[in-house]
Amino acid sequence: MIKRILLASALLGLPLCSLAGIGADGARHLLTRTGFGANPAQIEGLAPLSREAAVDKILAGARTQAATPPPGWANEPFERPGQPGLTEEQKKALQQERNQHVVELRSWWLAEMRDTPSPLTEKMTLFWHNHFVSALDKVRSPQMMYQQNLLLRHYALGDFGQLLHAVARDPAMMRYLDTANNRKDQPNENFAREVMELFTLGEGHYSEQDIREAARAFTGWGLDRDDQFIVRPRLRDAGEKVIFGQRGDFNGDDVIDLLLQQPSTAVFVTNKLWRNFVSPTPDAATVNKLAADFRRSHYQLKPLMRALLLTPQFWRSQGQLVKSPVELTIGTLVTFDLNPPDWRVIAGLNRQLGQDVFAPPNVKGWPGGEAWINSSTLLTRKQFLDRIARDAAPARDAYAQADGSLNEMAGREARIRRFVGNRLNSMKLQPDEWAAVYGVRTAADAARLLLAVPPANPLPPNASGAKAIAQLLLDPAYQVE
Repeated sequence: MIKRILLASALLGLPLCSLAGIGADGARHLLTRTGFGANPAQIEGLAPLSREAAVDKILAGARTQAATPPPGWANEPFERPGQPGLTEEQKKALQQERNQHVVELRSWWLAEMRDTPSPLTEKMTLFWHNHFVSALDKVRSPQMMYQQNLLLRHYALGDFGQLLHAVARDPAMMRYLDTANNRKDQPNENFAREVMELFTLGEGHYSEQDIREAARAFTGWGLDRDDQFIVRPRLRDAGEKVIFGQRGDFNGDDVIDLLLQQPSTAVFVTNKLWRNFVSPTPDAATVNKLAADFRRSHYQLKPLMRALLLTPQFWRSQGQLVKSPVELTIGTLVTFDLNPPDWRVIAGLNRQLGQDVFAPPNVKGWPGGEAWINSSTLLTRKQFLDRIARDAAPARDAYAQADGSLNEMAGREARIRRFVGNRLNSMKLQPDEWAAVYGVRTAADAARLLLAVPPANPLPPNASGAKAIAQLLLDPAYQVE
């Protein structure tokens, strides 16, 4: 730890141009885009590396499982409040239990985002959650949503084709888009439409005839009494279908394979990843090249993400993305090494800001970008940051020494004492302590670590890093990454 602190101090003491690798600016940019925030120690770890080495290091650390233990009920059968034979009191008790499970589910995922050793995995899981949308209001089973979350994490950087097949059979998705009730005498078109429009091809690359025929192919798919995927042959339409000009007795898996054969699928997914990780305006020529390689690799996501993160456009895109509510809140916690005393507070805050995980607003998910900012959410964002900043004031420079250096060991010892005293559950920002621990001496150091672009409001002359933190949190530049 002491070595890391000294290295961080040395890093900040050097001009960026003197670093052989991507430097502090590049490391902060890569870490915030592939995760949630970045503290100076994390930045220090990547700064000396080349772009290729830094990206490869992040990808090599990607996991497929969550590190945070799930709620105890997560793998238990779901008891439906609406099941027959229950008294009103039993229904009410089950509903209250379900509501409590929902709260615990959100808290579990937010804690995983904060503490994961693989931030890119959680960033990708959140991306797929907003791509393959399902929501608790219709699925009504926290257990199903938990299982879907595990599925999205497992394939987050894996094989998109396998992910698409798995999502089509996922009980939460089947309930959300009505595949569970798809019968030959009454084919339901919901999943067939959304799998083309939102999951693979995008608008303009399919016909209404393709949707109707695909809906017939998915007939017979359903859920058994234990809410597990099942095929019911008697409910399946075994007639010939015509999809994308091809004829056959297609079933649901055949439709997925036909979708993966369409070149538009790779372009659609790559475009969406670009808008999420690079900028709101994809470069068509670069996207088409990446998509062609993606398709040739049989839809392997890790090589696609590597290529995306190594494009020159990615390294020039600082400040072009508006932080989502989760990126703002979890990113602030990560950056300042804070843990909330109660994750329900952070979940409620994200809901106010418009990003209630496990409850996207509709099948299209959160639109993102500038839509995150309106008069209501901007006020709430400022209130959250003002609370952090107010807790931080007054910045005292308590660890500044007579020669202008910082007493880093004293800052570290104070932090340990405070964490122990608060049972590791403090959200009170200590800017002087944070600055001392990481050797953040000047306001320019702090701005370089916290902002993707220069602050909109001039920093006070000769301000220390500790004193600049509150102002930087409230600067408009803190809202973008």
